[in-house]
Amino acid sequence: MSFYPPKRTLMGPGPSDVNPRISLALARPTIGHLDPEFIRLMDEIKALLQYAFKTKNLLTLPISAPGSAGMEACFVNLIEAGDTVIVCQNGVFGGRMKENVERAGGTAVMVNDAWGQAIDLDKLDAAIKANPDAKAIAFVHAETSTGVRSDAQAICKLAQDNDMLSIMDTVTGLAGIEVDVDGWGADAVYSGTQKCLSCVPGISPVTFSERAQSVITNRQLPVQSWFLDMNLIMGYWGEGRQRAYHHTAPVNALYALHEALTILREEGLEQSWARHLRNHEALKAGLTGLGLSLLVDEACRLPQLNAVGVPKGVDEAAVRQRLLQQSNLEIGAGLGELAGKVWRIGLMGYASNETNVRLCIHALESALLAQNVPLNPGEGIARVDAAYASSDGA
Repeated sequence: MSFYPPKRTLMGPGPSDVNPRISLALARPTIGHLDPEFIRLMDEIKALLQYAFKTKNLLTLPISAPGSAGMEACFVNLIEAGDTVIVCQNGVFGGRMKENVERAGGTAVMVNDAWGQAIDLDKLDAAIKANPDAKAIAFVHAETSTGVRSDAQAICKLAQDNDMLSIMDTVTGLAGIEVDVDGWGADAVYSGTQKCLSCVPGISPVTFSERAQSVITNRQLPVQSWFLDMNLIMGYWGEGRQRAYHHTAPVNALYALHEALTILREEGLEQSWARHLRNHEALKAGLTGLGLSLLVDEACRLPQLNAVGVPKGVDEAAVRQRLLQQSNLEIGAGLGELAGKVWRIGLMGYASNETNVRLCIHALESALLAQNVPLNPGEGIARVDAAYASSDGA
C-alpha cells in the first residue's frame, strides 16, 4: 500500500519543516542529468550556493548525499595517511570529525571543551604551538548536539596564520546565522539542506577555497573514495556546457535545493538571520515563562537550535511523546552526555515563525502541567506576545 505520513510540525534538530514551494518543486517532471536544461540548472545552483556561503569559490557544489557525506568529502579529499589534524570537539559532531581523520590514515590531535561551551581559542592556540606541522584545523561552527556557536572567524584566522587548512562544519549554521566563507578565509566548508534551508534531506552543499583545491589537485595518492573524489566530480560540476558523466544526480532533489536557495535569495541572507534571531528571542521568553532554562550562554547560543534543560523529576521522553501524539509536534532529545538532560528545540528555516513558537510553548505548558510541574498557566504565551510586541516596536 502507498505510504501517507502524518502531518508534523518539525521543531527538532532536523529535518525542519519543508516550505510548500519546495515540495511542489520536487514534483516537477524528471529530466536527464545531462540534459542541457539540467546543466543550466546546475550552474544556477552553484551561483546560489556561492551566495549562501558568501564565497566566489569555483569549487562550490552540492554533494549527492546528506551532510555526513559532505563532511567525509572534505576529509577524504584533503587528508592523507600520515597527516596530523587538530580537531576541536565540544559535542557529538567533533567526534565524527576525529573518526574521519583516522579513517583517512591521519592522526587527530584533540582539543576538547565541555558540551554546551564554545571552542576555547586559547586551548586551540596551545595545540597549534604543540603541533606546528599539523595540516588542518577541523571544527564545528554550529554544534547541533548542544546549540553552541563557536567563533569561526577567529579559528579560520588561526589556521591561516599558521599555514594550516581549516575544515568547517556549518550544517546547522548555513542561512540561520552568519556564514562568510571568503571573509573568514575558510578552506573547506560543508552544510546540509534539511536545516535552515528548509529543503528535503539528502544533499550536502560544500565549498573549497583555491588553497584547498590546490591540495586536492596535488595529492600524492588518489582520493580513497571514488564517489567523493573532487577531481572526478568537477568533471560533472565544472564550468562549461560539456560535462563528463560521474554519477546520476538526484534530479528532483536538486530542483528542491534550487527552490530553497531561490527562497533564501528572495528573503536575503541578513533578513533570514534576523528572522531566526527574532523567533529565538520570543521562544526564549516563553520558555522562561514556563520556568525552563537554556543550556548555552547567550554570547555563544545558536538562535536556530535551542538546548533546553529538563526540570528535575520530569520524564523528558514522555513530554516528547505527548507533543508528538497530541500536537503533532516534534522536538529532539539530547545526545551523548546530554541524553535525558535537555530537549533540543529547532527554529530552522521555514519552521522559524511565530505560529510555531506559540504552538511549542502551548504544547510544552500542557505537557509539563500533566507531570505536575508547578508553573503559572498562560505566563509562557504572555511572554512570547510581549517579546514579539517589543521586536515589532523596535
